[in-house]
Amino acid sequence: MIALLRYQTALLIGSYRWLPPVILFAAWVAIGVESGGPILDAFGYTAGGLLPTAVWLTRVCVTNEPSAARNCAAAAAGPGRVHLAGVLTAAGAAVLLAVLGTAVAVLLSDPRSTDQQVAVPVLPAAGAGLLAALVCLLMGTAIGALSNRPVLRSTGWSIPTGLLAALLLLVWGASPANAAVSGLVTGSVHGTISTPWLPLAATALIAAAATGAACALSSRRG
Repeated sequence: MIALLRYQTALLIGSYRWLPPVILFAAWVAIGVESGGPILDAFGYTAGGLLPTAVWLTRVCVTNEPSAARNCAAAAAGPGRVHLAGVLTAAGAAVLLAVLGTAVAVLLSDPRSTDQQVAVPVLPAAGAGLLAALVCLLMGTAIGALSNRPVLRSTGWSIPTGLLAALLLLVWGASPANAAVSGLVTGSVHGTISTPWLPLAATALIAAAATGAACALSSRRG
């Protein structure tokens, strides 16, 4: 698996297809994270931007190989393992963006509540912000795994399905991603930190199930 991850990482870096989602996330952070703004709001905004970014990165990684190269890799290691390596590579890239986005929010934001009356401890807040980012990127990874091949092979279906699902799960009140982001934004009003352990656990299970289903389908269709 390590060799497959190295292969997928090299493929991702060399293709430069990572640039559009990374630019999207950078623009999202640059627009939404204000210098001197409330730190918890900044973490919530940064985390929310990772959901569509992770969907896009997952699509890039699972569709990056030419058919001939993918068939060769699948013959050597198995189609399910190859597909898993692509999904994990996308998740790893999204984790890197999550860390960078959290760091930017720490550097630029004011560690106080929305009304600037309550001090917010930076390290616990950063931990909660990073966990919320993980919730959103895992949800994005799950969407990406289910909205691309081998589940949906048509680009005409996969792209709009992924975008619509990302939007709905970001604004839907029952979504773990919405719960994680809303917890930070709501906590900012009173200067309280809401650590999204339950949304993280739920999203980890969802992402594992979605990825497992996609890999199993890849093995069957392969």
